[in-house]
Amino acid sequence: MSIAPIVHSTTVKAPPARAFELFTKHMGKWWGVGQTMGQSPHRDMVVEPHKGGKWFEIDANGSEIRWGTVAVWEPGARLLLHWQINSKFAFDPDFVTDLEITFVAAKDGGTVIRLEHRHLERFGADTEKFASMLNSGWSGHLKAFTGYVAEQK
Repeated sequence: MSIAPIVHSTTVKAPPARAFELFTKHMGKWWGVGQTMGQSPHRDMVVEPHKGGKWFEIDANGSEIRWGTVAVWEPGARLLLHWQINSKFAFDPDFVTDLEITFVAAKDGGTVIRLEHRHLERFGADTEKFASMLNSGWSGHLKAFTGYVAEQK
């Protein structure tokens, strides 16, 4: 089975380097509370700034919950994360879907951010359910990120 990737985009009023920084270094601030996998709300979301780095949340109890791995780290331009959360909402190092986020300069000095989550067919029998859930989730996360960028000076 093949399924189209999830694609969402937004434009923020920040140059690409700043948008990339806010997206990656401040993820815990703009990511919705209660929309993580930890036993308690997240305290932070971390994307280690290098290829091979970990992507994880730290919950309010200090527990680290792994989400995936950094596949490409190109500050100000592109971030490719391996989403390694399986259909049971558990980290699985052998399960990979790709989450690519690009940052392109807009004519007004802002940035067009494009998010694409692909290889969703790897969820197997749960593909349609997960595609629907992820589509809604990514839409909300990008909206939250856009609002967060607008609040920054």
